[in-house]
Amino acid sequence: MIAAARIVFDVFVYRVRRLEMANMVAAISLSLALALPGKQVLLRALFAAVLNLLAYLTNDYYDVDRDLEAGRALDKTRYLADHRRAAIGAQLGLAALLVALAFVIDVGLLIPAAAGAGICWAYSAKLKCVPVLDVLSMTLWGAAMPLVGAPIGSTLGWALAAQLGLFSTCFELIQVVRDREEDRAVGIETTAVRYGESTGRLLIRIAFVVSALYAVLVLHRVFGLALFAALLVPFGDDTSRYWTRIRMVLGVTWLFILGAVYLGGGAAGFLT
Repeated sequence: MIAAARIVFDVFVYRVRRLEMANMVAAISLSLALALPGKQVLLRALFAAVLNLLAYLTNDYYDVDRDLEAGRALDKTRYLADHRRAAIGAQLGLAALLVALAFVIDVGLLIPAAAGAGICWAYSAKLKCVPVLDVLSMTLWGAAMPLVGAPIGSTLGWALAAQLGLFSTCFELIQVVRDREEDRAVGIETTAVRYGESTGRLLIRIAFVVSALYAVLVLHRVFGLALFAALLVPFGDDTSRYWTRIRMVLGVTWLFILGAVYLGGGAAGFLT
């Protein structure tokens, strides 16, 4: 129990420091935009936090040997490597907690939870090494995870979650292009490794266009146009700076779209 608790805590601290639990924030933003009661917002935020912990722990479990070889977060990684059975127990415990929470909050949460956890498992175990499917799986994952912030029967919630999935496409493409040489060195064939950096950069721009068109046609004709600004951000050699600028463009636009939805009583901007 102690080892499992430490493993979960290490995952939480590591991901928060790297600002990689954005799905939880996205889920909360959906709940707020859809004007859900305060208690529902808090409970769904808790559910999203547990689901994120399960997803990232699954990823770390499958990547532990690679992370050891790369010297990534050595204290956390070595502890996980030395307590693999505890890590499996922690994953099972988090999954059981999600099921229990779903029956307390909304049984419909089992759908995005199963999709999010299942896709993450498939991606971590196999799909991250399969060109094209690595990106497509993260698109679906990026939509499923934040969907916990919306009632499963909310059409607008699904529409907003789809936009987040398209954002995930952009970020996954940036990531595989960024990590192309490292992945090639360890024998991992991602989309960028298979098709090359220039094609990867082209796909990033195509993903921006698709994301912007979706926002314009489905969510908001005016604010959706702002996503085209991502095309103006130069890639350059500093991927971290590029990543930050793209996050700013997509994040600010997302907030404006959510604001329009909220001020419109849950429907403003949808199909406008």
